[in-house]
Amino acid sequence: MKKYLLLLLLPLSLLSAGEITIAVAANVSYAIDALKSAFVKSHPDTEVRVILGSSGKLTAQIKNGAPYGLFMSADMSYPEALYREGLAASKPQRYARGALALFSTRALDFDKGIQLLQSDSIKRIAIANPKTAPYGKAAMEALKKSGLYDKVKEKFVYGESISQTVAYASTAADIGLIAASSLYSPHMKQYKKGIHWALVDPSLYTPIKQGVVLLKKGAGNPEYEAFYDFILSPEAQKIFKKYGYLE
Repeated sequence: MKKYLLLLLLPLSLLSAGEITIAVAANVSYAIDALKSAFVKSHPDTEVRVILGSSGKLTAQIKNGAPYGLFMSADMSYPEALYREGLAASKPQRYARGALALFSTRALDFDKGIQLLQSDSIKRIAIANPKTAPYGKAAMEALKKSGLYDKVKEKFVYGESISQTVAYASTAADIGLIAASSLYSPHMKQYKKGIHWALVDPSLYTPIKQGVVLLKKGAGNPEYEAFYDFILSPEAQKIFKKYGYLE
């Protein structure tokens, strides 16, 4: 009798197991492992496959049929566009609010705030491509609102995503405008606030409301739906806060 019950249960357990593929904006790369670890505690049979990139490029891939069932964007505009075009099964929901930061591997006078970028010692400024990366768009907005854009635009070194911009800020540039969340990754914790980095005045840019959508390819799949619900849960919000996102 026990063998018979085991045979009956085995197919059900196999049906509950599976892999989900989600598209994730590069700025979330620093928090995604912690999010996955928390999720699989309650869904141990689900393997979460993450595709990282700039929100613009991921959106283009989704429009071209990429097999993603869920999209975590760096802002609301891209998931809203997918919803309008019938590619998303849910209306976009905000899962986090991002913050922009100035970062340098060198000790600098961050008391000057964004005006520091005018310094003669700053030759190259890493910035994400504003056409594809919402943090790049926010950085451009902050530079223009502060009256700095025309003064420093010749110094720009563009990254295609925020993670590439962080890499440039750490190597090829003197300073970078990056996602504050990147500063909470293990290899960045050696850098200290006020010495190596500072938040950009949030009044200088439109709040970065990061949006998530369940895509048509994930609709009706309980594992995608479970991950979607988890990202909007209080447990996930605590993780986002730990990684530098604003409430």
